[in-house]
Amino acid sequence: MEMGRKFVVFVVLMVVVFQAARAVTFCNMNDDGISACKPSVTAPNPTEPTKKCCKALSQADLTCLCSYKNSILLPSLGIDAKLAMGLPAKCNLTPPDGCTKK
Repeated sequence: MEMGRKFVVFVVLMVVVFQAARAVTFCNMNDDGISACKPSVTAPNPTEPTKKCCKALSQADLTCLCSYKNSILLPSLGIDAKLAMGLPAKCNLTPPDGCTKK
């Protein structure tokens, strides 16, 4: 019976860890928001941002996102930085000062 309890505790811990890992955010955008916006910031054929993308972007920390405009992180994730920097305007959001498409 003791082995059964240890197994149950192990399974519960794994579920908690898995859920915590999924809850990680990037500049206040969760995985769902990033996934919703990715087609709009992926070359060569970006799509217009969806309502779901714009909603996620409206809740994001745009200054934080802008800080990655010259980073190798975005291209390594398949994100075109120029498209990403133009996304707030497409969602009728005001980008932070100094955060341009350049």
